[in-house]
Order: sequence, then C-alpha cells, then structure tokens
Amino acid sequence: MDRDVIHRWLRDPGVQRWWGNAASADAETRLARESDAAICRIIEIDGHAIGYAQAMDTGLTGLPHGCPVPPGAWDCDLFIGSEPHRGQGHGQIALDLLVGEVFAATLAVACMIVVSVRNERAARAYENIGFKWVAVAEDPIHGPSWVMFRERPYR
Repeated sequence: MDRDVIHRWLRDPGVQRWWGNAASADAETRLARESDAAICRIIEIDGHAIGYAQAMDTGLTGLPHGCPVPPGAWDCDLFIGSEPHRGQGHGQIALDLLVGEVFAATLAVACMIVVSVRNERAARAYENIGFKWVAVAEDPIHGPSWVMFRERPYR
C-alpha cells in the first residue's frame, strides 16, 4: 500500500472534515496497516487510486463514548481522497465490498461505522447497503455521531 498517497490524502481538507486532523488519522491508518486483525484496501477505479478503506476488530479501536458494540464486531472506515471522485457513490460501493470481505475472511458478527450527524448524505448511502442506525454516540473528533451496524448475513 502506498503510504505516501494515503499520507497526502489525509492532509486534504475534504478528508480531514470527516477523518479529523492528519496526525491522528495517520496514526489510525498506520495501526490498521500494521495489524493482523485489520483489512486495509486502496480504492481504485480503472487502475487509479481514489481512496482508502479499512476495517478493524473493535478491540483495536478507540470507539466513541456510549457506542454500543457487540463482541466480535468490526469497525469500518473509508474516505475518497481524489476530489473529482467524491460524491459519486464510490464510497458506498467500496464500503459494501469491504463489509463483504470482512464477513468472508473473519468471524465478525457485525460491521459498524460511526458517521457524524452532520454527514447525513453518507449515513443515507450506508443505509442503502444494509447498515442500520442503532445509537448516537459522542465522537471525540466529530461530536454527535450515528453508530450504524450491518449484521453478518446468516444462511
């Protein structure tokens, strides 16, 4: 994975709006990239990197206060770093693929994502791929945030 590209994206104000300052976001992505209990992916379109996605066992993440997390859940996060590709649904597709990979590769009981209440567009996109709102928690970076879960499909 190209750390320099991720590092550059994390300094973009459009990414920082939802991921917080570059130093803490860089530490979070580094933790994921170095962990055996994480899945990290560059989001590509036609062979060009446009973003980054990660999922980690919630035992590794610092979750917002009041966040109801069942044991065995994985925390997902992503951003579209390429400004021309933002707002086109690529994040929704990437998250759906990431969740599918988590369920295929792990015994995760659910995937979760924490979305600022100011980012209703993202929350609605995640609803469209099966995430459900379960709580509002206080995120240290973004303030009030929706906690959304998508449970493992059982067959």
